[in-house]
Formats: sequence, structure tokens, C-alpha cells
Amino acid sequence: MSLTLRRRQQATQISAVARTITQRTPLTLTLARHRAQPTAATIVRLTACAVFAYLIALPVPETSPPVLAPLTALLVLQVSIYQTLFSALRRVAAVVTGVLIALGLSRWVGFTWWSLGLTVALGLAAGYALRLRDTVLEVPISAMLILSVGSKAAATSRITETLIGTAAGLIAGFVLTAPQVEPAQEAVAELGRTMADLLDRMSAGLNDGSVNDSARAWLEQARALGGEIRRVDEALQQSEESTKLNPRSMRLPYSTITLRQSLETLEHAAITVRVFARSLADSTQLAGDDNPVSDPDVCRGLADVLRELAAALRTYGSLATELDAHTHDVLKSDLDRHLAAAHDQQDRLSEHLATPPAARPVGWPLRGELISHLDRLRVELEAGLPDHRTRPRRNRSWLSQAWRPPQT
Repeated sequence: MSLTLRRRQQATQISAVARTITQRTPLTLTLARHRAQPTAATIVRLTACAVFAYLIALPVPETSPPVLAPLTALLVLQVSIYQTLFSALRRVAAVVTGVLIALGLSRWVGFTWWSLGLTVALGLAAGYALRLRDTVLEVPISAMLILSVGSKAAATSRITETLIGTAAGLIAGFVLTAPQVEPAQEAVAELGRTMADLLDRMSAGLNDGSVNDSARAWLEQARALGGEIRRVDEALQQSEESTKLNPRSMRLPYSTITLRQSLETLEHAAITVRVFARSLADSTQLAGDDNPVSDPDVCRGLADVLRELAAALRTYGSLATELDAHTHDVLKSDLDRHLAAAHDQQDRLSEHLATPPAARPVGWPLRGELISHLDRLRVELEAGLPDHRTRPRRNRSWLSQAWRPPQT
């Protein structure tokens, strides 16, 4: 095959697949408003992979200039080794399938409009049958290019460069891809801060007397926590995937509590905050003495409990991502102190909310709900603490558990 024809073929291939680079490989993870890795690091990683693939393919006969090898390496390399491996398998299967289809058809037909259509149809059918997902178009592309040339040398070159690029992408994945656990850590800690901020706003509103005007807004904000939890779960799934098949994950630090367990605790706490906000909003609709938040002592008691629970939630979010032993112990002591203070404030609040059902038949159920939800929130945070008797686990376990939080 002449050098001009080879370059024309490679130019066609480049124009067909270059548009998919940005669609196939996300350069950053924006889940939970955090990037999994800096853009500059991603650019260096992809550039090094492409150059590495080119240098490997350069001495191989019948592949000069080997532009397809770096192109394949760019398409194969993903943000995690797990994704890179499956991307490599699908791309090799797509190219080999397309080349085999083209070689089979070239024996019987030439390159005409109807043979082109037949090639595309067979390539797509084979790609979907093999479940090649986002690489399905690579099957008809490879088949069309080889059929148009009608050369076994071109078919060999296509497969050779694909294998070289795939191998380079896999090697670069194992060497350059690090576990991306920081986004999940930051997302869990941010979720704890978000919930704590909401409780602080409730506490301030109860103290300054704006509870009647703000209760509905608090309820809407509590309902929005479900979306925050889903975003944290997505970030955590990305982090879990980045540790799969990654040898560097064995060197990650120890922890006695997993991020999955922390997210489960915060998800349960978010549900309790939501139902508490609903009970508080319903209470503001009652008139006279039936309205529990019309009593200044009740408002002050609720505000005191919420303030301590907000501090506990904020501390719990930091505790879930802290790996330093000394700092972990300090945070654990702070959390115990806030939960104990919340318990004491809750006991005093119960005295103000206590009333015979016959005296206030309308407002009595809501009084019980308010104290019950606060108690449940405190107990859930206590139950989510790591057991000091359990043995430490690797950070891989710290990230991954079989449990997935339900949609709220």
C-alpha cells in the first residue's frame, strides 16, 4: 500500500473517531461538585499515554506513521483501571469484528454503494449483538475502511495498531491511575455540613421568633437533602470503582468506619430531619395554645437541642473522613459531648412539651412527634459511630460496602 493511501486512510479514521474522545472519556468527575482529579494531571496522563503508544508502534513494520495507536490509547484510557480494562476489551472486539466482516465481504464483492450499506448494517448488527455499547460504531468504521482498501496488509495494520494502543492504554492505566477517594470524602463531609447548617437555621429561627414564617422553607430545604444524598452516592460509586483492580489501593490508610456506613447514617438522619421539619411546619398551622411553638420556653428548648445536634452532624461528617488517629479521637470526644448535651437539652424540652391528651387533644400528637424525631436523630448518630472493638479495615473496605442507600 502506498504511503499516500495509508495517510488518507488514517486521516479518515482520525476524523471518524476523534470526535468521540471527549464524549467517551470524562476528564473530570463533577459529581457532588468535586473533581476526581485536576485537569492538568489528566492532560499530562493522556498525553503521556498517547506518546507512549506512538513510540511502541513506531518500530513495528507496516504501521508507519502509527497514528491509530495513540488514538486508540486515548480512547481506551479511562478515569479508573476498572473502566480502562473493559474499554480495552470492547475496543479490541469492535476492531477485530469489523476487520473480519470486511475481509469476508471483500472476497465476494467490491466497494460499491450497496456493499457499503451491507457492511454498515452487518457491522452495527454484530456490534449490538456483542453488546459493545459506546464502541459499537467502531465495528462499521473499521469494516468500511478495510473494505475500501481491500488489502490484507491494511487489515493487519489496523489490528496491530489497535492492539498496541490498547496495551499502551492498559499500561498507562496501571502506572498513572491513582485511587480517587478524595471526592467521596469531601462529599460526605459536605453533606454533614449541609444538614448541620439547616438545623442551625432552624435553631436561629426558633430563637428569634421567625419560625412561623420560615417553617415551610425549612421543610423544602429538608426535602432537597434527598438530591444531595443521591449526588454523594454517585461520587462514592465513582471512588469505589477507582479502587477496583488498582494496586495502589492496598497502600491506602486504615479506618474503622466506612464511607458507605457514614452515608447510610446521614441518609437516615436526613429522613428524620425531613419529618421533623414537617411536624414543625404542621405545628405552626395550629392556633392558640395548641401550637407548641407559640410557647417561648418550647422554642428555646427546641433551639438548644437543634444547636447541639447541628454541631454533632458537622462533627460526624468530619469524623467519617478523618484518618489521623489523634484527630479522630478528638472528634469522637466532641461528638460524644454534643450528643450528651443534646440528650440533656431534650430531657428539659420534654418537660415543657409534656401535656395531658385531654388538655390539648389537637396539639398533643405534634408535641410527641417533635420530641420523638429529635430523639431518633440523636440515636441514629450514636448508632452510626464506629465500634472500638472492631478491627480496622483497609480503605478499600472503608469505601465499599454492599449496601446502597435507597432513593429518598
